[in-house]
Amino acid sequence: MKLKSQLTLVLLALATGCASNHEIIPFSDEADVRAQLATPTPIGAAKHLGSTDEIQIEQLVFGYLLENHLWTLDDCPAIFIQADESEVAELNKKYPHHVPTLKPAKQAVLKSDRPPVDKDTRKPAILLTVEVNQPNPDDSVDATGRWYAGNAVTGSHAIHLKKVDGTWQISEKK
Repeated sequence: MKLKSQLTLVLLALATGCASNHEIIPFSDEADVRAQLATPTPIGAAKHLGSTDEIQIEQLVFGYLLENHLWTLDDCPAIFIQADESEVAELNKKYPHHVPTLKPAKQAVLKSDRPPVDKDTRKPAILLTVEVNQPNPDDSVDATGRWYAGNAVTGSHAIHLKKVDGTWQISEKK
């Protein structure tokens, strides 16, 4: 008897739930749904950064990280930059006497959960990376500059950039 009353209650609850939702569920084989799927809905043109803009932003963020020394690591032989060799060359031109030396990341031994190691000296070093997001609706861009020298020496800064008179500028640092 108890089982029969429980089964009755479950069926009654299911019937009540199904009866209370009056939303029509469209099936993909219905003509209306097929027509709607065939016609793309314009969402607006997605904004994308050009490669020149992205490189300018990366250079600004790398520069910010290098100028502000947001990490402490004694006896560091190099700072490895996760970027194209041409970008690292530009940074070396801008900071010709930077200590420690700026090198492309491909010259480091990179293993997960381990600090980057300079292939030349076999000493732990620092790795800098920059992630550039797509433009915001107001054409500004958010980027994240990160440094990593092992799990104990790691961090990031969120940076907001705006283009002023054709040149990207840092407008806010978080």
